[in-house]
Amino acid sequence: MVNEEPRTRAKSASAAASAAASRAASTSAPVSKPRGRPRSFDRETALEQAVLAFWEHGYEATSVSDLTRVMGIGAPSLYAAFGDKQSLFAEVVQAYGVKHGAFGDRALTEEPTARAAIGRMLREAAAEYTDPGHPHGCLVIHAATNCTTPEVEASLRDRRNANIAAFENRMEEDVAAGELPAGTDAAALARYAGAVLQGMSQQARDGASREELEAVAEIAMEIWPRT
Repeated sequence: MVNEEPRTRAKSASAAASAAASRAASTSAPVSKPRGRPRSFDRETALEQAVLAFWEHGYEATSVSDLTRVMGIGAPSLYAAFGDKQSLFAEVVQAYGVKHGAFGDRALTEEPTARAAIGRMLREAAAEYTDPGHPHGCLVIHAATNCTTPEVEASLRDRRNANIAAFENRMEEDVAAGELPAGTDAAALARYAGAVLQGMSQQARDGASREELEAVAEIAMEIWPRT
C-alpha cells in the first residue's frame, strides 16, 4: 500500500502558498476610490428658484435656509454647487440679466435711434415688470433694499449706473448724428430714462398693471427732445 502522508503534506503546503500569494496580491494592488456621488438635482432649475427667491425678498431677507428650501437641496449641496450666499447671488444676477433683464440691451442694440430704443424699453418693462409668472419689478433695483452687505449693494448700484451710462452713450451718438438737438443734455436725459424705469419697477411692486405702466411710458416719451 502506497503511503499517502507525504502527498497530503505536499498538497497542504501548496494550498497555503497559493493563499499567501493571493493575500499579497490583494494587499499590493491599488485600491480604487469610489467616485463622488453625482448631484441629485438639476442645477439650472435650482438656480432659477434662487433667482425667484432673491427677486421676491431681496438679498438680505433671503436666508440660506430659505434658499435650500426653495431650491430643494441641502446646505452642503448648495455650498458645493454655488459657493456661499454671496457667490450664489452673483450668479443669480447674471442669470436674471440673461433671462429676464435682457430687453434693455436688445432695445439699445436693435433700434435705430435712442428715442426708439428708450420707448421700446419702457413698453417692454411694463410687460416684464408685471408678468404674473414671476415676482414684479426688477431684481437689480429691489434686491438691494435694506442690504447691509456693502459688496452686494455696490455691485447692484454699479449695474444700475452702467445702464444709465449706456443710455447716455446712445443719446450722445444721436446728438452727433443729428437725431437729437445739438443742445440736448444727454446725461440728464439718460438719468430721466433711468428714473422712469426705476419708478415703473416700484409701481409694479405696488400693484400697478401693465396697462397703467404702458400709459406712464407713453407720457414719459412725450417730452423727448425733437430736432
